[in-house]
Amino acid sequence: MPHYKYQGAQVSCLFKYILFVLNIIFWLVGAGLLAITFWAWNEKGVLNIQSITELNGLDPVWVILVVGLLTFVLGFTGCIGALRENICLLKFFSLIIGTIFTLELAAGILAFVFQDWVKEQVQNFIRDNIGVYRDDIDLQNLIDAVQKYMQCCGAAGPDDWNNNIYFNCSQENSSRERCGVPFSCCLPDPAQNVVNTQCGYDIRSKNTKLDDSMIIYTKGCVQAFEDWLPRNIYFVAGVFLVIAFLQMFSIYLARSLISDIKAMKAGWRY
Repeated sequence: MPHYKYQGAQVSCLFKYILFVLNIIFWLVGAGLLAITFWAWNEKGVLNIQSITELNGLDPVWVILVVGLLTFVLGFTGCIGALRENICLLKFFSLIIGTIFTLELAAGILAFVFQDWVKEQVQNFIRDNIGVYRDDIDLQNLIDAVQKYMQCCGAAGPDDWNNNIYFNCSQENSSRERCGVPFSCCLPDPAQNVVNTQCGYDIRSKNTKLDDSMIIYTKGCVQAFEDWLPRNIYFVAGVFLVIAFLQMFSIYLARSLISDIKAMKAGWRY
């Protein structure tokens, strides 16, 4: 019975187990995000595709699902590929990471070159989601969190809330929130320990028009982000550099293992 005798190169154990540990972490993170996704949908009672897709705006849970699924798949292929020294899985892992990195780079360049177009698209996207603000609790919480953190209101300003059927100023609107804004647009009152959810009522009504800047944020969220970015440019650049480094390092480890495995297989003989 023939037996194999090994000669030549060996797979780097250091690279193998670094890649394995990194992808175990990614795998667990992906599994956690998927668990959060199904928990959130279960809490909203929409564990069926038809009701999930009824929302016209952005459901933040979809973002978590896509990121979680991608992270889970990449973690699985990288982890098993490194542990089992499987060339196909390692090539798939390297290809997907490389594609993601290329798309991120292209998106960054295009966003810089076409800044005005991107700004317009972002404003339209925010306005569309303002229109369905009350339709999904996760979207509502996301918009409120952004407005409170960025100290802004609407995409270009408070009047963007006219896009919402509950807040618009039309005569046909019988909502108590007519001509108002959500409480997340209001300036915080240090004297109040409890959030006043009615602080934005009638604030855009001409009959009760006051100095809006003393009660609510008058800056749009797009402009607020443009002002925030230069003040935090080092933090943002650092985050992107860390992400880019991890992606390139993972590709390097995967390709190094592929080369070692190929060399090792070429060294086997009878």
